[in-house]
Amino acid sequence: MKPLFHKVPTQIQSSFSVRHDVQPNFGSLWHYHPELELHHVIRGKGVRFIGDNIGNFSEGEVLLLGSSLPHMWQCNEEYYQNHPERKVEAIVIHFLPDCLGRDFLNLPETYLIPKLFEKARRGMKIMGRSRAKLTELMQKATLATDLDRLITLLAILKTLAETEEYVPIASAHAFYKSNEMDAVRLNKVCTYTLSNYKQEISLVEIASIANLSVTSFCRYFKLMTKKTFYDFLIEIRVSHACRLLVEDLLPTEVICFECGFNNVSNFYRHFKKVTDMTPLEYKKKYLYSKIAVSY
Repeated sequence: MKPLFHKVPTQIQSSFSVRHDVQPNFGSLWHYHPELELHHVIRGKGVRFIGDNIGNFSEGEVLLLGSSLPHMWQCNEEYYQNHPERKVEAIVIHFLPDCLGRDFLNLPETYLIPKLFEKARRGMKIMGRSRAKLTELMQKATLATDLDRLITLLAILKTLAETEEYVPIASAHAFYKSNEMDAVRLNKVCTYTLSNYKQEISLVEIASIANLSVTSFCRYFKLMTKKTFYDFLIEIRVSHACRLLVEDLLPTEVICFECGFNNVSNFYRHFKKVTDMTPLEYKKKYLYSKIAVSY
């Protein structure tokens, strides 16, 4: 999917940007920028798109996204209903690779930093104690000024560079530059799919959203995303099923139909293909990890 270039707003007297956002939702813009992005979700749930990866996000998640890695956070439907008490909240830090000076990256003491930036090209989901430490430092960064601000950024980079508590998110070939028309078209396709994934979406229907013929749409979508629209739709349905499974409020059979699958065996087959686990195995793994974190 081709993203839209996004200009990150920065203060003139600042070498990097720190934001503490509280708003109705995270928007729905598929975009990229040259700055690396450290993103901590404090409140909010939904589906995130990072490179060629589709997954769920929820409270507590900390991600590092590399320079020019396309991404989008799409909140659950209830966050777009203008409810005054339902808000999302996040701390977001943007910084260019050379924000501390080009010579900084050539110092012998900083040899881990360029390696970190290379790992971040695929995106990094930070786990465990490193995540807890980063959330504390990011909170501190929102209040820090002058030299304390730089010292906090260095502490964040040190934690990220030294941690092994992370998993990569996207594949290595997940970035496509685009013009604005491409970005608008694919944002329309993505938004429509996220709003209608519970129903059957025909190729005729989705191609009309993109203002293309079915043949042109299939070729275009595969070229942009390296997957078919049908595979894209299945991944979205499975990601919502994953969220419902870990919430543990509905039986698996009900989740199947709630996420747009027309029968249970079809649901199990696609879920296994996407996650390499059965729904029960996925739920057990999540509940086990949740118990382990609490200890």
